[in-house]
Amino acid sequence: MARPKASPPPPAPAPAAAQGEQVRWRRRARQRPDEILDAALAAFLARGFDAARMEDIAARAGISKAGVYLYFDSKIALLQALIDREVKPIARRAEALMRVGHADPAATLRQLATFARRILTQPRLVEVPRLVLSLAGRFPEIAERYRSEVVERALGALKGLIAAGVRQGVFRAADPDATARQMIGPLLLEGLWLHVLGGPLLSPDPDAAAERQIDLLLNGLKARTAS
Repeated sequence: MARPKASPPPPAPAPAAAQGEQVRWRRRARQRPDEILDAALAAFLARGFDAARMEDIAARAGISKAGVYLYFDSKIALLQALIDREVKPIARRAEALMRVGHADPAATLRQLATFARRILTQPRLVEVPRLVLSLAGRFPEIAERYRSEVVERALGALKGLIAAGVRQGVFRAADPDATARQMIGPLLLEGLWLHVLGGPLLSPDPDAAAERQIDLLLNGLKARTAS
């Protein structure tokens, strides 16, 4: 009777050094899209979106041009990914704050104004919105993505918060849409003033600046007469 063939021995484990190299390679591969996006943002800010080339981005990222195309097929795709990475998480945090703040709408408006004004003092956090605004007229797909995925969601949550305050009698019966725009307008102007025109901050204290904005929003300019 023929003896059954012995199973081949299991392969020897890779040396520890080789295993460490594989782990480092996998970690680097996961980090690569972020490295490319960092390089793209730097190139867009240094040379302008139109003048920046994929070769420039690849050089800043330390890879080949073909390596960039493995992850992103165009500069538009890079900008869309920058919106997803840099802006959408901030908008989602603001949206979440407003959606859970219906129990105290006035206090939530103050928190939102403080949150927004702290962001305005950090140049890195406003670089992508600034870039999007400069390109929106020529790239409608970028404007549409930014409007639908960032602005409209945050604006919708803000209108819901104001409407909740009206229902509770905390706010008078004002139009939530118009009131939300009155809330956002000063923040946009402050960002333009600070990061485009180079003007000074309204106040180095974001809490104090937010309190002034909310005071005007809730109480207006009309002088109060003693009853």
